[in-house]
Amino acid sequence: MRKKVVYIFMLTVLVVGLIGCAKETKQSQPLSRTEIFMGTAVTIKIYDNQDEKIMDKVFKRVKEMEDLVSINKDGTELDRLNENAGIKPINVSDFTLEIIEKGLEYSRLSNGGYDITIGPLVKLWSIGLPEAKVPTEQEIKETIKYVDYSKVKINKSKNEIFLAEKGMIIDLGSIAKGYAADEIAKLLKDEGVKKAIIDFGGNIYALGSKEKDKKWKVGIQNPFDERGNIVGSIKIEDKSLVTTGVYERFIKEDETTYHHILNPKTGYPFETNIQGVSIIADKSIDADALSTLIFTEGLENGLKLIESLDGIDAIFITDKKEVFITDGIKNNFELTNSDFKLAN
Repeated sequence: MRKKVVYIFMLTVLVVGLIGCAKETKQSQPLSRTEIFMGTAVTIKIYDNQDEKIMDKVFKRVKEMEDLVSINKDGTELDRLNENAGIKPINVSDFTLEIIEKGLEYSRLSNGGYDITIGPLVKLWSIGLPEAKVPTEQEIKETIKYVDYSKVKINKSKNEIFLAEKGMIIDLGSIAKGYAADEIAKLLKDEGVKKAIIDFGGNIYALGSKEKDKKWKVGIQNPFDERGNIVGSIKIEDKSLVTTGVYERFIKEDETTYHHILNPKTGYPFETNIQGVSIIADKSIDADALSTLIFTEGLENGLKLIESLDGIDAIFITDKKEVFITDGIKNNFELTNSDFKLAN
């Protein structure tokens, strides 16, 4: 579930429709900075302020968040929590508590099809890492018993979290970047910034509008082609767009491809005809979690789920190169690739 792990400038989107960027004058060039966060390139572009002190504050906050919830870094709060699984509760910051509570909310929404305690399975497969392998059925059977979000116990009065069984691992890779993007959006607003693009490794938050009465134009990645080649585009303002696809990370064995989006109930990658899904939401944390959760539902139920959620929309791309769009953005999405067809 640790999606989008090391794909520098990846994504899905990132033509952040700065389609037209090449024509910018020097005066319109944004203040821009890129650093690495949780194994992913984070790029912030501010279009209405050239104060480097704001960028300093942004990346100081990014580092603070990484030091709390990164699973790839020793000594974080999340690291200590996992190390003490089955041993004792751990006192955590409000930030860590809030993000884990949100992850549990989505775990309940999917009845465990999405589960933030999937860490043991992620570690077993290690897709995207040099040690990646296809586990044996016995290894999966032994590992999957440690995946159960209902065994995460929270004491809000003490800001304590306890993983009830030794061997449990919380992995926030499917939600942490979304939460972080929202935090940075809030920080920029507090600093008076009204026009910016926040890119957490493909988790896009478009702050304000590109120009007066002109929204940001964001490209949707073609899941069958190289990065930067798109299927179409959508215009957004004060919204987040997060894309997840089975093409992002995978391993092959005996001519079988295993993608990185693991089913907590079977221990294997989800069997799905969805190649990629883009979620558009007011908050990046919602878009981030839902872009993974949707694979637990499949196409038909996934469409129904998104339509049932206020302020959430989605673009689904199937293995047959069909594009399904929720009602709220049908007049917004522009299909530009003739290899694909709108299916609804």
